[in-house]
Amino acid sequence: MAISSRTTTPRPKQGGPPDSLYRDIVGASGRMQRIFRLVGKVAPTDSTVLLLGESGTGKELIARSIHLRSRRASGPFVAVNVAALPESLIDSELFGYARGAFTGATADRAGLIEAADHGTLFLDEIGDMPISTQVRLLRTLESSEVRRLGDNAQRVVDVRVIAATHRDLPWEVAEGRFREDLYHRLNVVQIDLPSLRERREDIGLLASYFLERASARVGKPGLAFSTEATQLLEGYDYPGNVRELENAIEHAVVVADGPRIRAADLPAAIRSPRLLATGATPAAEAQRGRPPEAGQRSDGAASRAYEDARATWSLAEVEKEHIQRVLARHRGNATAAARQLGLSRTTLWRKLREYGLKRAGGPGGA
Repeated sequence: MAISSRTTTPRPKQGGPPDSLYRDIVGASGRMQRIFRLVGKVAPTDSTVLLLGESGTGKELIARSIHLRSRRASGPFVAVNVAALPESLIDSELFGYARGAFTGATADRAGLIEAADHGTLFLDEIGDMPISTQVRLLRTLESSEVRRLGDNAQRVVDVRVIAATHRDLPWEVAEGRFREDLYHRLNVVQIDLPSLRERREDIGLLASYFLERASARVGKPGLAFSTEATQLLEGYDYPGNVRELENAIEHAVVVADGPRIRAADLPAAIRSPRLLATGATPAAEAQRGRPPEAGQRSDGAASRAYEDARATWSLAEVEKEHIQRVLARHRGNATAAARQLGLSRTTLWRKLREYGLKRAGGPGGA
């Protein structure tokens, strides 16, 4: 099993505040404050929690916070990245196995579910779990018992499960890739984590937090952001969310020469502007990474410049532009656009909200 697929939180000192162990959840926006309040309500219970959000939005941080605020805080927190486990090994890793269950099983071995007994099991990327494993997991959740591979004995376990995914699970259910009964069993309390571009008011706060931590770690205390660097950081869309911002700040701290983080110290993806001021010429738009508007003249050089700029885009930026084009083609009709994109309407609506897009271009449709 890959080391990165499992981590265990240390037990807090008796009498000490559990949250003192994990302070990396930063956010002053209204959406994050509502999430913090919901975490405070659900943590003392044993209810199963389903965390939804893009990669890098802090799902594991929220899961750890729930654990550390719960009555299970003195027990283990076992985090499993389901996507990191090979399909051939996932059952033996989660449920364990008995001696002789398969070639190489020379001794009995407890699985990760048993390792989380009297604590919390965090199943990250649950949407990538094979159907056969979903069946076994559902049985364990319903009976609070686990049976190791090759063993007839059932072992009682006391485990709280928190699951997370970036996938659209209702769509996965409709496509037959995720069991509906397991989805409803996991989705007792759902927490939707916003992308960083949906809570831009937190970017400055997060950037300052990461700057203080990174500068202390590399021995450069007292660093500050220049005005230009601040503007670039606050204007970027962060397809990698909080994780991308943290990495960007660490990059800037490492390469900075003086007491201030300059624009040139930031990663290239953040330094390269993606949006244009209104009224830019077609050639200028091409040079800055946007195609000329329909009906405008564009020479071959501008088109080539646009294609060169587009080659540096992130996958999220390409997807956003493609959705815009398809919506315009169908005059804002979401049903027709979703059909062409191969998405459900629910998924398309979610992406429109994520990217801040509107159904412009005509009367639209349901």
